[in-house]
Amino acid sequence: MERQPKDAPRRPATGRNIAGILFDKDGTLFDFHATWSAWSREMIVELSAKDAGRAEAIAAALGFELASGRFLPGSPIIAETGAQIAARMLPYLPEWDRASLERRMDEAARAAPQAEAVPLVPLLQALAARGLALGVATNDAEAAARAQLERAGALGLLDFVAGYDSGHGGKPEPGQLLAFASAMALDPGSVAMIGDSLHDLKAARVAGMIAVGVLSGPARRDELAAAADVILPDIGALPAWLDGGAVPEPGQATGARGTGSG
Repeated sequence: MERQPKDAPRRPATGRNIAGILFDKDGTLFDFHATWSAWSREMIVELSAKDAGRAEAIAAALGFELASGRFLPGSPIIAETGAQIAARMLPYLPEWDRASLERRMDEAARAAPQAEAVPLVPLLQALAARGLALGVATNDAEAAARAQLERAGALGLLDFVAGYDSGHGGKPEPGQLLAFASAMALDPGSVAMIGDSLHDLKAARVAGMIAVGVLSGPARRDELAAAADVILPDIGALPAWLDGGAVPEPGQATGARGTGSG
């Protein structure tokens, strides 16, 4: 049975003495809006059988604006698991059962074009060269996450990948995070959990890890501040933080943004 530690106290915002880095996927490794806005619209229209009224009802349940492709604050799509999102849609899709809907969503997610938040391969190579253990903990399905990371050329640079269906639960529960620490034989306190949502940061704090927020997802700095030990503009700022240097402010370049699928 996995250890369930209490919420850890805040700690100094230092990157020194880190032995492992665990990344969230969407909004952290990949640009959230560029990746999931068009996908969400297409998925909703498909599932609603092009019934405009039903599509709008599903979109409202998911906190998504069909016309603009904008995710509303607190949208379940931002942080919930695929199973939770499917459950929110089922009342509007009586012709679907939950298992079939989850499978269809996972299939579509595997093929979703990914826009990298920063060029991933050189960043992950640089982090691995420091001797850091690297992993991904996502509320997406594991198979979909692996397919997306493989297309980006990043899968082979990771030591661990877990999704909501990997047997460790989903965030904000700490199961995925503790599984990474156990698999890598690391003390949780030597691991930084990097994420763009409160689910990521809350999971980090319960697991006893360093909670590092990034502003490459939908959440604003003020939304993350209460749960984060440190906030970075994006994962491109990790090397400077690990070295104990100045953290770039939002808007300062930390790496070229991905402009295509990754």
